[in-house]
Amino acid sequence: MTGKIIIHHLRISQSERVIWLCEELNIPYELKSYNRQPPTMLAPQEYRDLHPVGTAPVIEDGPVVLAESNAIFEYILAKYGKGRLVLQPDHPNYADYVFWLHHANGGLMPSFMGVMMRRLSGQPDDGSRPNFSQERFDRSMAALEQQLGKFPYVAGEEFTAADILVLFPLTTGRMFAGFSLDAYPNVVSYLGRVGNREAYRKAMEKGDPGLEPLLSAKTPQRSAL
Repeated sequence: MTGKIIIHHLRISQSERVIWLCEELNIPYELKSYNRQPPTMLAPQEYRDLHPVGTAPVIEDGPVVLAESNAIFEYILAKYGKGRLVLQPDHPNYADYVFWLHHANGGLMPSFMGVMMRRLSGQPDDGSRPNFSQERFDRSMAALEQQLGKFPYVAGEEFTAADILVLFPLTTGRMFAGFSLDAYPNVVSYLGRVGNREAYRKAMEKGDPGLEPLLSAKTPQRSAL
């Protein structure tokens, strides 16, 4: 590998995942951090200009400029991972690995975003309208709780890249959505296991210095933002 991957990190965002991935793989990277802009707390224009989709995360690797969490993970794991943090097709838990690797952003995150936007809007939930995002999020969380009742990690006995993708809505993301994990004891135990990883602690301190990772069941205060 020549040079370093540049990670463009929007603070308090899912781009923390890419820092964590690189720390787990122990590959060199340069970190460029950007603050959210009040009052909207959106990314600054210079960040949105990095890639046509205008969202975090974004990396540069030589001439390559790449966005989208799963695409970045696939790229880094294939190019620099050397078989680490992935399960191969002959592994008995390969299907679990593939499912959670993709459900993290394909199912859990979209429903989480729907829940977050509804709560941030202050729209009352009096039960008079279907809340499809909440229902889908609840189903995802129930599936995760069940999986973590059987295994220590989402893909089985081994920590994988799927765990890195799954964690964000359960921790930093809750600072925006403000929900508790009291109903999910297996998930809370999992946060304790994963949150003690040295690479995770290093990534969080580098990406968001002074921000204590939300690794308990408690409901966070939105003022933390």
